[in-house]
Amino acid sequence: MDNIVDALNNAYQDFMVAAAGVLLAREAAGSQKTKATDVALENVKQRWELFRVACDQAEEFVESVKQRIGSECLVDEATGSVAGKPGQPVASLPPISAVRLEQMSKAVRWLVIELQQGSGKNGGSSHPNPSTPFDARFSEDTTQ
Repeated sequence: MDNIVDALNNAYQDFMVAAAGVLLAREAAGSQKTKATDVALENVKQRWELFRVACDQAEEFVESVKQRIGSECLVDEATGSVAGKPGQPVASLPPISAVRLEQMSKAVRWLVIELQQGSGKNGGSSHPNPSTPFDARFSEDTTQ
């Protein structure tokens, strides 16, 4: 994580130095377009792209950590291995099998994809009707 933060910081600093270079080049050229101002502008463009790449990498890292933490929390809750805070009772949820947990996780991922694509209106959905159970082997999914 330190490497990602350092890369992001360095890319930002490089971008700021390049932006300052444009201002200095324009001032030295009397606000005229010169070879030096063109070079300075190209440098800013390159540094901007590198900064954006560093931001994207940092964002991907944060998202992966969020997903990992979310998955760990989901597994902990589903398997009943969540420890309560001192002085608070632990809600006793019945454990869920790993197969069942994976089925639920896949269903949630598909729903997220559908919502992101704007097709969460059940029109043209490639997934079964939400009122049908995930797997009939599990009694908690059956509608009564």
